[in-house]
Amino acid sequence: MQRPNAAQLTCGSATVVLTTVALLLLSGTTTPLGIAVVCTACLLLGVLVAVTMPVRGRPVNTPATEEIRVPAAERVGAGAETRIGS
Repeated sequence: MQRPNAAQLTCGSATVVLTTVALLLLSGTTTPLGIAVVCTACLLLGVLVAVTMPVRGRPVNTPATEEIRVPAAERVGAGAETRIGS
């Protein structure tokens, strides 16, 4: 499995903290078991958000990023056809 990047860690952590606070306030639970259930559910939600977040990486050989090669211009030399005179 690939290591999570900073954006994934940030979004997952923010999801855990915000949903935990919101669910504890909305549910009004005060028992240790209720708090443990809410925290576990929010932790799983945070992991799900971090894992399913799209990763922005280097594109793999897409036509838009391929190098375009332009042929080199022909060398213009001082050949017999360019001489003036005779």
